[in-house]
Amino acid sequence: MRPAVLLRLALAGNRTDSARVVLTALSAALATLAGLAALTVLAIPTPRCCDGRNISEQYGNALLREPGLRGGTAIALLLLTVPVLALAGQCARLGAPARDRRLAALRLAGATPGQVTRLAVLETGLASLLGTLLGLAVFLVGRRLLDAPDARGRLALPTDVLPATGVIVAVVLGLPLAAALVGAVLLRRVTATPFGVVRKVRRERAPGPWAGLLIVAGLAAFAALDPVLDWYQDQHREPPLLLPPLLLLGGGLAALTGVVVGTGWLSYTSGRLLHRYARRPAALLASRRLTSDPWAGSRTFAALLAAVIVGGGAAGMRASFEAHAELERLTGQDRGGSDGFYLRTVDLVDLAVGVAMAIAAGGLIVALVEGIVARRRAYAALVATGVPRGTLARSIAWQALAPAVPAVGLALTVGLLLSRGVAGHAVTGGGYSTEFCDGAASLCADPATRAQYLRTGWVPEVTVTPGVPLGQLALVGGGALVAVLVTVAVGLLFLRASTALEELRTA
Repeated sequence: MRPAVLLRLALAGNRTDSARVVLTALSAALATLAGLAALTVLAIPTPRCCDGRNISEQYGNALLREPGLRGGTAIALLLLTVPVLALAGQCARLGAPARDRRLAALRLAGATPGQVTRLAVLETGLASLLGTLLGLAVFLVGRRLLDAPDARGRLALPTDVLPATGVIVAVVLGLPLAAALVGAVLLRRVTATPFGVVRKVRRERAPGPWAGLLIVAGLAAFAALDPVLDWYQDQHREPPLLLPPLLLLGGGLAALTGVVVGTGWLSYTSGRLLHRYARRPAALLASRRLTSDPWAGSRTFAALLAAVIVGGGAAGMRASFEAHAELERLTGQDRGGSDGFYLRTVDLVDLAVGVAMAIAAGGLIVALVEGIVARRRAYAALVATGVPRGTLARSIAWQALAPAVPAVGLALTVGLLLSRGVAGHAVTGGGYSTEFCDGAASLCADPATRAQYLRTGWVPEVTVTPGVPLGQLALVGGGALVAVLVTVAVGLLFLRASTALEELRTA
């Protein structure tokens, strides 16, 4: 098949195919914007002044001025790409039954299985490339429009720097290439025949709880960070430069993978419990669906669970900063409100988590609607046999909430434990004598009057243990479950059209 013909067939299709391409391109554009923004923050040069100051004074935001805080800001921006990429994966499944019939028609016309696979991969890659080019254009135009210094000549955003050209090209071309490779991997067990699309292998065994080993490994990597660094310090040696980021990145990915994969086991277990103890038709229908396809929860909730893990970790970090602030208050120290600044930094992470949940909710809507449309003939057959549509609606709600509730609880717990591994230790201060000034601030600041108000006192030793941020955890978990409920409500709007009796005659 010539490249021109392959390109023309990849761009062909009905309105559903066009919607799939547009949504995939939009997701790729959002991921490109988040990635380029993070790389721009990392590209800010750090000046070296004669007085030892290395602060970029041209920015009005301390997150951009302080070199030590730019890494956290970039990570917060990169977190937004996780749900966006998951949304792109959900959008790629939109209209899958119609696309499967189109691929079957091409096989009937003489196309080989390899050609059909390349066609499906090229469609995803082209849509992603269109999105990355759009994201790059929006980034460059927005950079010009937002380049407005304030009255003091300071910039609100780093519009005066750009990532290296090679880095930009790598992002713009790397995302479509990665999307195409992922599509090829997902299609490795799928064969397009003239009679439809079938899978070569099906999962016969029930999922096991082995994903818990990944969670334990991730938690162990975070907990081992401080002991490993202390060991190097005791040995008077410098640890390898890549050791801390490898422990954190590897542990985080292992814990995230464990939670997402473990959702399959939670779905299967929830289905078995519903089948054993439920008495209502809706719950029984949901139990069969959960046990027959337990991995649907892992695919559907992956982006949402990633955001929940980050939200739980941010709640743990907030509790640690609050413990430091309490220790300063009890010991009478004043560090210029540094902990308040770090708390405001955690607010930025919380904002990123909220945006990530909103994006993940979009992916949930796409997945839920696609599932309803894909099973429309089965639902129509149930309606034709007398099952009320309300019962089907409640069964769909059971399918979403039964695995979501324990999965969100698990993700919150894992996120909190990850943060405790690096910043959850009790902090101790005091146990020394110091000078106190009992006069007014103006008198204490004046060297001529300060001496007569000074006294020496003993600061008792105080230990403050970070508490469990139940309120923050409840806010993150409640927000995730509300997002699931909203997506279920939106998806049920398509239920009546998908359960029309005419669907029984759909070819």
